This record gives sequence, structure tokens and C-alpha cells, in this order.
Amino acid sequence: MTSEGAASGRSRVTVNTVTGPVAVDQLGRTLMHEHMQIGFPGWELDVLEPGPTRRDVIMRGVDRVHELQAGGFRSMVDPCPNDMGRDVEIMAEVSARTGFNVICATGFYHDGIAAPYWRMKVTQSADGPRRLAEFLTRELTVGVGDTGIKPGVIKVATGHGAVTPYETGLLQAAAMAAVATGTPITTHTDGVLGPEQLRILGETGCPPHRVIVGHSCGNPDPAYHRAIVDAGAYIGFDRFGLTMIRLDEGRIDSLLTLVRAGEIGRVIISHDSPWCLRGSIWSGEALRTFTDLSPMHFSRNIVPRLKQFGMDDSHFDALLIDNPRNYFSGLS
Repeated sequence: MTSEGAASGRSRVTVNTVTGPVAVDQLGRTLMHEHMQIGFPGWELDVLEPGPTRRDVIMRGVDRVHELQAGGFRSMVDPCPNDMGRDVEIMAEVSARTGFNVICATGFYHDGIAAPYWRMKVTQSADGPRRLAEFLTRELTVGVGDTGIKPGVIKVATGHGAVTPYETGLLQAAAMAAVATGTPITTHTDGVLGPEQLRILGETGCPPHRVIVGHSCGNPDPAYHRAIVDAGAYIGFDRFGLTMIRLDEGRIDSLLTLVRAGEIGRVIISHDSPWCLRGSIWSGEALRTFTDLSPMHFSRNIVPRLKQFGMDDSHFDALLIDNPRNYFSGLS
């Protein structure tokens, strides 16, 4: 396909946002992994320390989005899975108030934090993955509950060590739903198991170019990064600023290695910072490290450092505009 043909093809491709479908060419500058809120399973039972109110979350979201808009961003993906406090109506309220594109997810988190109901549903019968795929497909095609809000991406996760039977079922279900609906997948990793995720997804029919292997910047091994991009997947450098996991200097080194190898077209950028945490698990410095991280951190603090190594505006347009657009367009 010529570049003119590719552009024409993209103009006809839309992605579901929380306020309706948007042409992928209208996404503009996009952060691919941010969270307006998260809540670990059971947070809603904590009546003593419920954390921020719904109004607080909305106002915080509006403030953060205004900050992004002032920095030239037009869109974000909030891939909060169903069992981690996802609230698509809060996302829609923030989007409607600001005119900012927000893409939500359908999907589930890894075995270490999984809601017992869904673990049992997936693992207690041979057709568990198929049943979960039907659920994901319904959300993607009909909407979340009775809201009519349709997710634009599927979220799945694995933890440490080997992929568990439950996580295998999640990946299989995600691939089935992706094939049935044409929706791409974004994953959580703990910096490991990316190639294993791609293998399971591929065996169930999902091609690698429809997948972002998330949080890969937490792994310092260039061979690990190489395995993901060589497979044809997108690689998530989506935790800039979360220095308790890995210092940004290391992420910069790893990113530059990929750029110099000609792989900039496979990298997506974000922070994975929850703007609000429902309930009250952490306090003090641990909480501030997550929730006080500005969604403009990459633009303000990382871009100037990358420019010192020869990157320019064309590189940043590729990372923040072209790659999100191509991912949602389904381009390999």
C-alpha cells in the first residue's frame, strides 16, 4: 500500500472511545497507558477508608486532562481492567467535559490479584476461556453493562514466574475476542513473559501486530526487547516516571537502543500512573509516587534528555502520534 493509500485507509478506520467512535487519524498525540483511577478487588467494601469520592476522581481527571491538552495531547488509553476499579462512566464524564478522547478496555488482571469469581469461571470448566471470550465480545460490541460505552482495546495480564492456567485462559479468551471483533490487545507484564504472551495469543489466532506487550521497559535486557519487536508486536515503554521499578535512565538507554536499531515504529509511550487510587492501601511516599506523577512527565523531563542523544520532533511524532494510530489501524 502506498503512503497515500495507507492514509486513505486509516481515514476510514475508527476506534471506540467512551463517547463514541473516532477516526484513528483524529487521535493526534496519544498516551497509551494511563489510569484515571484504579481500585484493587475489594476496595468498595472498605467503608472506613474508601479513598477519593466519585466527584474527586472526576475533578482530578479533568485537571489532568487539561494539563495534557495544554501539552498538545488529544487522546489517551485507560486500560484499567474490569476487576481493578474500572468505571467507564467516570471516563465518559471527564471526556465529555473536556473534549478529550479516552479509550477504555475490557479485560482482566493477572492471577496474583484476580477476583476469585473470574478465576473460577475461567478455570473450573474446559470451556471457561470461550465463555470469557463471549463476555469480552459482548462488551466490545454492545457496551459495558447498560451504559452503551464500548471499549476500544482488550486488556490482559500475567505476573511473575510462569504463566498460570488462569492467565493462559485470559490470553486465550482475549485472542478469541480480538479475532471476533478486530479489537487490538494491550497487556500487563511484570517485565517478563512477553514472548510467552505472544505465543499463547498467536496460537489462538491473534497476530502480534495487534498486541502491545506492556511494561517491557521494566526489563533491562535488550534481548528481551528484541524478541518482542522481532515477533512483530508493539513494545510498551509505558512506565516512565515509576522509578521504584526502574530508573528512567535505564529506560532511556533501552529506548535509544531500539531507536538506533530502527525499531522506533514498534514503541509506545506512557507512564502507567493512576491519577486516583480507590480505597486506602498505601499512604505517604508510596502513594505520592503513583498518583502525583504528571502525565506530562515524558514530554517535560524525558524528551529534553532524548534530544541530547540526537532524537528530534520527528521521532517524538512517531512515538506519540504515528505508532498509536498504526496500532489502532491494524497496520503490520
